[in-house]
Amino acid sequence: MIRRLLVANRAEIARRVFRTCRDLGIETVAVFSDADAGSPHAAEADHAVRLRGVRPADTYLDADAIVSAALNAGADAVHPGYGFLSENAAFARAVLDAGLTWIGPSPAAIAAMGSKIEAKVLMAQAGVPVPASVIPESPEAGELVFPVLVKASAGGGGRGMRVVRDPAELDEAVAAARREALSAFGDGTVFVEPLLEEARHIEVQILADAHGTVWTLGERECSIQRRHQKVVEETPSPGMSPGVRDTLFEAAERAAKAIGYVGAGTVEFLVKGDTVAFLEMNTRLQVEHPVTECVYGVDLVRLQLEVAEGARLPAEPPEPRGHAIEVRLYAEDPASDWRPQSGTLRLFEVPGVDARFQVPGLTRETGDGGPAAYGLRLDSGVESGSEVGVHYDPMLAKVIACGPNRAGVARRLATALARARVHGLITNRDLLVGVLRHEAFLAGDTHTGFLDRYDVATPAAPPVPLLALAAALALAAANRAAASVLGGLPSGWRNVPSQPQRTAFDGPGGRVEIAYRLTRDGLAAEGFGDVTLVSATPAEVVLDVAGVVRRFAVAGYADAVQVDSPLGSVWLVPLPRLPEPIVSIPPGSLLAPMPGTVLRVEITPGAAVTAGQPILTLEAMKMEHQISAPAAGVVSELNVTPGRQVEAGAVLAVIEESR
Repeated sequence: MIRRLLVANRAEIARRVFRTCRDLGIETVAVFSDADAGSPHAAEADHAVRLRGVRPADTYLDADAIVSAALNAGADAVHPGYGFLSENAAFARAVLDAGLTWIGPSPAAIAAMGSKIEAKVLMAQAGVPVPASVIPESPEAGELVFPVLVKASAGGGGRGMRVVRDPAELDEAVAAARREALSAFGDGTVFVEPLLEEARHIEVQILADAHGTVWTLGERECSIQRRHQKVVEETPSPGMSPGVRDTLFEAAERAAKAIGYVGAGTVEFLVKGDTVAFLEMNTRLQVEHPVTECVYGVDLVRLQLEVAEGARLPAEPPEPRGHAIEVRLYAEDPASDWRPQSGTLRLFEVPGVDARFQVPGLTRETGDGGPAAYGLRLDSGVESGSEVGVHYDPMLAKVIACGPNRAGVARRLATALARARVHGLITNRDLLVGVLRHEAFLAGDTHTGFLDRYDVATPAAPPVPLLALAAALALAAANRAAASVLGGLPSGWRNVPSQPQRTAFDGPGGRVEIAYRLTRDGLAAEGFGDVTLVSATPAEVVLDVAGVVRRFAVAGYADAVQVDSPLGSVWLVPLPRLPEPIVSIPPGSLLAPMPGTVLRVEITPGAAVTAGQPILTLEAMKMEHQISAPAAGVVSELNVTPGRQVEAGAVLAVIEESR
């Protein structure tokens, strides 16, 4: 029996495993990097070990350090989570050689599926439908029919993956994919396969014990992706025919039995019409496993632990009930090519989270065994005040809704996201709401090209002036609450009606200036029509707007104020009455969009460049980000070299535009 378990991972998945361990009475051990010293997962475990002397980006890839941490902390088992070393056969073998229980399949099974190239050969032999693929340097590469997809042989999550439509771009795409794969997984091997466009990305959850029983726990639809990484997942897949579903389940079971699989895993496919093509087998738990837990009423982590202890699964899996959808909330800017964000998460609240659904496997009613009417679950690696750095994936949380039918679940989840309070960082929250409310999504028209085909309408732009008025009134209320004299006067009250209270903010679209008076007759705000002040405190402002009472939640910070309401949310920076002199930045300056490391510099000082020409490449959050010339000109200044660390806003180069 497992007594004390170390999770060789971080953030959300570490906390997820800890939750089940608490239910089972198993002690927990966390490992953490210097960058994660203050993270929730490190604080939540019964024991925690700092992995010293390792660069933060490489901490969770140091197998020797993690095994040593497990032994030093008295752990008798290791759960790898997902990502990092979770599909590393050498790490699994090292855990077993140290006398520890490995929560996962055997090293041999991991090795068999660890190379996607070799896995395809093995699966074809087992009768699983497999698409043709080639090594970039092989003679067969000259026969490629474009478009194609360059993919990393190790790992996943969209890293080391490039779409190539022009043969002239293949070499650079292969080189970039290799660099990214090497950085993320320690293995730069890549291959090329035909691109099956606008197909569904479908995966089958499997669970197998050491006694020959293999469960297939339904399929998950994971087609809505950006940068080849999933952002919306659900089960069951909308529009899946019974025949194709049977084909998928049979292929997944064949795959598991072909390698003697034991534990939880996922077999992934592309599906277009009746065509089924094997992608890969993930020999670990998946990010999107909660939707399966909701619909099947199981705790997959608990089952992983029980199988590792030698338990026998029942002959048949439980029956599915209802529908579940998961979205991944990322600190990233969809409007700027999904650029990851870093900084302090000032506030993080998702209303309506159901305590029953926070415990995996407890989603069944005591009556007919179906899911409760509606439930909302939050799996998060962060909390209010967390620092989101540049060393790791920018996923903040997964929000999961489940219930009897798909339409109701989508509506419940969209509403919860729209009401969430996420302060301090740009996120993809509004885009997720737009997807869940889009008519094509609700009709089940989901495929890997969804975000390219459809202009996902994000919620209507909030009425910034009205929200800024609420912010100004809340700030005035805060000032009056802190006043040592005449504190009883109304906030913003003016003795001379001709002189309004003026407050200026930097907001979406630029400067927003609010001028208002609070008199005995009420609120008089310039530029607003029928608006009446009902109440104002530092945390909430209530306004009557043309006969409709509107409530605005206001959070004030040292440098900004956030306003949340059913009309939308806005982040506003108060502008000083007497601003400091502005530091001049030369025209044509290329600024670092985020903290990162300079990987490559493509130009030299004095070089002539064209609009869109690559200037340099930054690495941040395990991804490469290309910085290109905004216009034709001459490089008059170059301030960086490969390997240099830069902060957000640093001037990387200056290009003098051609006249």
